[in-house]
Parts: sequence; C-alpha cells; structure tokens
Amino acid sequence: MEIKRDKYIKDLINQRKNGFIKIITGIRRVGKSYILNRLFYKYLINDGIPNDHIIQIELDKRENKHLRDPDKLYEYILSNITDKDEYVVLLDEIQLVPEFEDILNSLLHYENLDIYVTGSNSKFLSSDIITEFRGRSREIHILPLSWSEFIEVYQGDPSMAWEEYYTYGGLPQVVLAASRKEKENILEELYELVYIKDIVDRYKIKNPENLSELISVLASGTGSLTNTEKIANTFTSIKKKKMSESTINRYINYLTDSFMIKEVKRYDLKGKKYIGALRKYYFEDTGLRNAKLGFMQTEVNHLMEAIVFNELRYRGYNARIGIIEMNYTNSKGSRAKKQLEVDFYATQHDSNFYIQCTLSLKDTEKRLQEERPFLLIKDSYKKMIIVEDNVIPHNDENGIFIVSIKDFLTKESFIEFF
Repeated sequence: MEIKRDKYIKDLINQRKNGFIKIITGIRRVGKSYILNRLFYKYLINDGIPNDHIIQIELDKRENKHLRDPDKLYEYILSNITDKDEYVVLLDEIQLVPEFEDILNSLLHYENLDIYVTGSNSKFLSSDIITEFRGRSREIHILPLSWSEFIEVYQGDPSMAWEEYYTYGGLPQVVLAASRKEKENILEELYELVYIKDIVDRYKIKNPENLSELISVLASGTGSLTNTEKIANTFTSIKKKKMSESTINRYINYLTDSFMIKEVKRYDLKGKKYIGALRKYYFEDTGLRNAKLGFMQTEVNHLMEAIVFNELRYRGYNARIGIIEMNYTNSKGSRAKKQLEVDFYATQHDSNFYIQCTLSLKDTEKRLQEERPFLLIKDSYKKMIIVEDNVIPHNDENGIFIVSIKDFLTKESFIEFF
C-alpha cells in the first residue's frame, strides 16, 4: 500500500534548484528513503526529468557497496553528467560513505546539480548537519504519520482508530501491521535494537541501563515539567544509582539530537521572553514512548497533548509553553502570585494563537481551570481548547474556540479561521 506523504513532497518541490543540499532527516523507519526513492522520484519523472538525468544511489544496497568509497562515488556521479542540463542527485544513507561531507560540498560547485540526501540517526544527526553544512543546506524533517496521513491508510475498526493512533503512533511499518500484538512487537524491537542501540554505539555509553532508566522517567512524565536536578536526586535516593545532573543533561541532548524526543521551553507571555530551566519533553512518536513503558501507562490526556504538539510541528508552527502570572489572595488573607500554564503558545509568521488540551469540559471546575489562563491574557490572539469529547466546533461566551481533537487534527483550516 502506498502511503502518500504529500506535505513532504511539496516541501521538496519548494526546495528545487535552490543551490542548497536538501537533507532529509528523521528517526529510523519514519519513511525517509521511501519518500526520496519512491515518491519524490516518481514526481521527478512525471515532471519531465529524464531518467538518465536522475542519479539515484541507495548506498545501503549490496550492489552499491563499491560506491561507499568516497572517490568512487564522486567519480561515478561526475561520469553520469554528460551535458549542462539539470541533474538531480538522490543519495540514500549517505552516512555509509566516509568523508561524505567533502563529497557533498564538492558537488555544490556544479551549478546544474540538484542534490538530495538522507542519513540514518546513528551517524547523521541534526547537530551534525548544523556543524558540517552551515549555510549550505536545508533540512526537511520527516515526522511519523500525522492523523490525516494515518487515517488514509488505517484499515482497522474506525471506532478504534483514535485509540490505536495514540497507543501505537505513526511509524508506517507499525501502522500497516495487521494486529495489535504485531504492532507491539515491532515497536519494542525498534526501541531496543535500533533506536537505543544507535545512541549507545554512537556515544559509547558505558552504562546503558542508566540511559534506559532516564528514558523511562521522561516517558512517564510526558507533558510534565522536567527538573534534571530532581531526577538526579531521585536516582540517588530511590533507584540507588548515581547519575549526575550533567550526565542526565548530556543523555537528554543525545535523545533530542537523535529525534527521539523534542524539547519545549517555557515562555513568559507578558514579558515576552523564555524563562527558567524547566522544560517539557515530548516523544517524536507516541508508540515508542508507550513501548518503553510496556504499553502500561497510556494516559490519554498526556498522549493527546503530545500529538497536538507534533501536529503543530507538522504544520510548521513553533510551539512553546505559555506562562502567565496571576494575583490572588491566599489562605492568610495576603496578596500572592502564582504562575498559570497555557499548554501551547504557537507561532508561525503572522499567525499566533494559544491552545489548551483536556479530555472534557463537562465539569464546570475543569472548564474554569482551562479558561482561567486565557482570561488573564490581554492580547487579541486567538484562543482554542481542544477536547477528546465529540463536540460541535463553536466559540463560547468568552470567545474561546472549542473543538474536538479529531476535528482539529483533520481540518487545518481550524487554525487559520476559527
């Protein structure tokens, strides 16, 4: 079954012939090679690029092993350029080539080459791209299937689609698996044998069990603020293991660099600045997060929040945690202040809005809790509460837009026009 990834094909099309190396990143098994070698290649052919002007090399194939030699690869590419017309170079798994940075930089000197590459996470991470190709590349990051992509290929019981999505995530191989047991087996194997092994091997981690424990802590705390000092103390006092705060921060950086998790900072909505050291971390794929916890902690409210965050990224938004200060009278009758949190303050160019996520607003106290931060914000940016309940999209008496999670994920126009 062909999974359409139209958004990413459009992203690649928009980057055509711009003079930069187009680098396709993402966690393993997210579909980078599929997008480049099948979907984008098909687009190029349909767009009129002659087949002999597309230099396509899948470097992980046995028959291309000789091209992993950097000089042979370079010579092969140049030998296929026979005129001054446009050539499109598609290099899959470029990290298998030693000195690939030098090869790519050298190819940039040929003005009739349009270059696209993919690389796996073990040796080709976001930090590598920033360091090696600063000012000479454009990164196109591939996320697991969004809800709209998922629902197009989902073949199970429609009434179970949402539960399967937040439980097993959006990795294409998992989505297409026939049974829940098969999905769980794939995710558990990918987590242990691919993702974690990549990080341990790359950074030569001597105590992988500590890394595993830390990932469990982050997975259990999805949607909660993370205090690395507190985690270090917990390791010492409860887990009876010693792991310094600096080691914890370093491991977290490894996880973010490998795209397993994404950091979200707190932002002072009144002072217009980032504040404090506390962060939230959301997993790139909810299925991987749940696999780490043995599919035992599938709290829908936290998973829904993670899915909304990744959907905002998918749509090109920058999302931060919004913080607004409230004055109140405490139990002693004195004036005091406390910080209230807005789940997401999302921005993209001139589009700014606020989001709260909750399972339901049927309880009056819960509604007040979710709306309170919005009522303290004095700007005119749009405000939205996303609920798991099926509701008719509407504005309440305070002008706050209420929408169900499925409607939000399915209809992008809700962001622009609510």
